[in-house]
Amino acid sequence: MIKLDLVTGFLGAGKTTFIKAYAQYLLEKGEKICIIENDFGAINVDMVLLKELESEKCSLEMIVGGDGDAAHKRRLKTKLISMGMLGYDRVIIEPSGIFDMDEFFDLTYEEPLDRWYEIGNVITLVNPRQGKELSQKSRYILMSEVADAGIVVMSRADEATDQEKSSLLELINKSMEEYSCSVRLYREKVLDKPIEGFEKEDFEKISNCGFNKNSFIKNPIDQNNDYQTIFFFDYEMEYEELSEKIKQVFADKDCGKIHRIKGIVKAKNGVTYEINSTSYEIKTSMVQTERPVLIVIGEVLNKEGISKYLGMPTL
Repeated sequence: MIKLDLVTGFLGAGKTTFIKAYAQYLLEKGEKICIIENDFGAINVDMVLLKELESEKCSLEMIVGGDGDAAHKRRLKTKLISMGMLGYDRVIIEPSGIFDMDEFFDLTYEEPLDRWYEIGNVITLVNPRQGKELSQKSRYILMSEVADAGIVVMSRADEATDQEKSSLLELINKSMEEYSCSVRLYREKVLDKPIEGFEKEDFEKISNCGFNKNSFIKNPIDQNNDYQTIFFFDYEMEYEELSEKIKQVFADKDCGKIHRIKGIVKAKNGVTYEINSTSYEIKTSMVQTERPVLIVIGEVLNKEGISKYLGMPTL
């Protein structure tokens, strides 16, 4: 049976960074793996960042979402069926940061997937700096991801204060209580360590963590209405200028409740760079891609307000 690992976490939790390290560990063990990336657009930024892993032992696949849960679930099932007889030891699924956990569990018990796959691990990434001012729906998503996890990894642990870590755990536990979930998350149950500092023992623990299927009050999320994504294709701007504009977008409440601005942008000299930003930080690195795209993700987004800073979106 092929093991299915789900790596989940709210927007900006650090899933892709974790998967790069986790996949490298599995490849060194000799496993043949496939990574399935989900995103709302035709260009998946995270796929570009994982490209260096691609080899005979590691395949990268993409599922495009954004047009309804049923369509996304159908595409994911079709993709898993097509890979069922390709000899993988493990398939790692990285869904969007806005994800219904039941979709994953339901799929694994459907024919013919139940002939080839078994659930391996559910790994949830939490960022101690992202718990501030989350909406009720966002708190629900975060809570549901933690409730079903076999292990919770606190990403960017070295950059957060003890107060930020404690505040995030308190937020998660209050959300558990709000949705009548009996689970509580305590510091000793969390892998509180920078991903870059993981050792073999840490990855062994993660790769054997399993999963939980806990009950709680369901709060269905409509990805098309509750959360929106705005795209700027073939986007060009110098890093310094874009960084200032992104700060202005996050500061302007008229733009909506923005969770993340990320993408690959072209500079005037033709070089492309990745930009990954939240309300508290902007990170960048050099990457290569044929078509740049900037993506804004959030709730109640105001295209007109955002366009004042970033220009008119493509869609």
